[in-house]
Amino acid sequence: MSNTVSTLLLRNLHDVFGEIDPTRRRAAIDEIFHEDAVFCDPKGGIFRGRDEIDRIATVIKASHPDFHYQPISQPEEMGDGGRVRWVSGSPGKPPAYAGTDFAIVRDGKIAAVYLFFDDLPN
Repeated sequence: MSNTVSTLLLRNLHDVFGEIDPTRRRAAIDEIFHEDAVFCDPKGGIFRGRDEIDRIATVIKASHPDFHYQPISQPEEMGDGGRVRWVSGSPGKPPAYAGTDFAIVRDGKIAAVYLFFDDLPN
């Protein structure tokens, strides 16, 4: 699989923060994140390194294990950065929240992800 910025953004949504299985989640983190990567969460702080990203992804997924992330537009790329807008919620129900992930990519892996929460689309 190609590690384009768009691919990495989508894998972060689905294979990391959307993954319930801890073994598959950790394998994805090891594959798509640099060892020194940073995840910035406006509600939870800054998480540095794969172990911390794994820990916070586990906490987030455990708080709503049935939620799925759904991109609401195609990821956008510019140079070594990109963004994807998404909604999340239980299947078959209206989305519970929305956000935008911005990522910086270095040598085909995520160096940083910045999460911003958005208003739910109308």
